[in-house]
Amino acid sequence: MMPKILGELSPAQFLAEYWQKQPLLVRGAWPGFQDPLTPEELAGLACEEGVESRLVLERGGEKPWELRHGPFADDDFLGLPDSHWTLLVQDVEKHASELAALLEPFRFIPDWRIDDLMISYAPLAGTVGPHVDDYDVFLLQGQGRRRWQISHRPVAEGNCLPDTELRILREFVPEQEWVLEPGDLLYLPPRVAHYGVALEPCLTYSVGFRAPSHRELIGGFLEFLLDGIDPEARYTDPDLTIQDHPGEIGPAALAKVRNLLRRAIALDDETIAIWFGRYLSEPKPGFRAEPETEPYTEDDLREQVRGGGLLERNPGSRFHYIAEPEGETVLFVDGQEFALGPAVAFVAPLLCRYRTLTPARLREALKQPDARQLLLDLLNEGLLVIYEEEAD
Repeated sequence: MMPKILGELSPAQFLAEYWQKQPLLVRGAWPGFQDPLTPEELAGLACEEGVESRLVLERGGEKPWELRHGPFADDDFLGLPDSHWTLLVQDVEKHASELAALLEPFRFIPDWRIDDLMISYAPLAGTVGPHVDDYDVFLLQGQGRRRWQISHRPVAEGNCLPDTELRILREFVPEQEWVLEPGDLLYLPPRVAHYGVALEPCLTYSVGFRAPSHRELIGGFLEFLLDGIDPEARYTDPDLTIQDHPGEIGPAALAKVRNLLRRAIALDDETIAIWFGRYLSEPKPGFRAEPETEPYTEDDLREQVRGGGLLERNPGSRFHYIAEPEGETVLFVDGQEFALGPAVAFVAPLLCRYRTLTPARLREALKQPDARQLLLDLLNEGLLVIYEEEAD
């Protein structure tokens, strides 16, 4: 049964009253919460190549607030002090797909806004210092207790400790304070200063959200447009005529460039939608799927599913879709788009809603040739993966 992580609030109430507006503390948001991994298993994950991990040592390093980046070795943990440090591991749900279940209760917010699940472990007094984030975050407490202090005051430019890679606030005056116990949840909007300190060895699960800057969005769109421009095309003026002043940029030249830019910067709705779908579905670096070396056939797909085999989304892939009211549905996966006709448009929400596709969920899709081909294409691109397990 899905936990009521918002307490007595409905998702609609939360979005209307709290989302990007004010913090929310929910006691017992996840009743009986059980940590899906141990601190030792988290440390083991931080030792793996391709896993983004960090150690923050307030004390016990070469200098205060030392930041170390993984991958780590076992000896790196053996030499740590008994207190005042924190291990943080990003994108845990992409490396251990079973942990994606922790994100399910938060999917009343669109998937494209969810960035990752970060898990942190801290012994007594472990902390990353008072700081602000530019994005929303839900902080779910696992084992142990952590004290959180927050401040609503605007953070001035330059209010950060010098000589550290961390954005730790030099001045922080708390206005509210809570101690979170296992299963408690704290939601923080962007730019709310917060300071969490472990009161005993503890695990904290952070659900962070994507908040692209305007520069990132516009820059991404311009890169998309550039991909469609012939790199060999150049300015030409075979109709050039004599002008009185050689230093003048004449009206004919201006008109040519204006027309070029107006044609190139296509701001029609379809172009923007295709770019946005591609942009949002681009996987994070290091998580791009690998195509199958021995492609599956349609018979392979049928045999696997008939035998109770499951299809599962590649954990690092991003699945989104756009359904135009009077047009086709477009599925976006890892920066690629798949145009779906009316008869198979239902496959897009199916693939985007469920991380695991059972034979029952695939029944209708397997009846249609176009839908079968889509599944096959996704399998052979590595965007879907076959698991030869018995379905529940």
